[in-house]
Amino acid sequence: MPTIGVLALQGDVREHLHSLTATGAKALAVRRPEELDTVDALVIPGGESTTMWKLADAFDLLQPLRLRIKEGMPAYGSCAGMIMLADRIEGGIEGQQTIGGIDMTVRRNAFGRQVDSFEADIDFAGRGRRRAVFIRAPWVEAVGSGVEVLAVAEPGDRIVAVRQGSLLATSFHPELTVDIGVHSYFAEMVRAS
Repeated sequence: MPTIGVLALQGDVREHLHSLTATGAKALAVRRPEELDTVDALVIPGGESTTMWKLADAFDLLQPLRLRIKEGMPAYGSCAGMIMLADRIEGGIEGQQTIGGIDMTVRRNAFGRQVDSFEADIDFAGRGRRRAVFIRAPWVEAVGSGVEVLAVAEPGDRIVAVRQGSLLATSFHPELTVDIGVHSYFAEMVRAS
């Protein structure tokens, strides 16, 4: 049974912990560098990407996160977590940093402001329809050749889920639904790594 941490600086921590536990994984909150060393994989939740970056830096987690990702630790980022796993950002604040790891360009708040939040059904990675909750969500503008597109959404087939090796990212919040399909997909990735 893998131990999957949830970066617990800000965002939907409790909801991700619940979804991961429902997959059979051991789930725990990660707030400090020494806690990062105790997990097999990590979920980076939704929240606010600039706040998450600044808190990760303030808690001395940014460099250890980058190192673990570079060493191959599986990670899954939802919404702001997708932004944190992106190598490039459009619409970020000046100097905004990410953990990186996925060869993609992500546009922050691409679907609009908070009042433009919505739900939609999407096809996810050949695993059928999934309900997706988009809250001030990003989308993927461009991907490198090693990135697999797992899901798209309207308008215009916007990329909303990707995978590159042991890294997974969605612009939506599966933890806010009763469907644990995306978390199960990630837990399978972790078990296979």
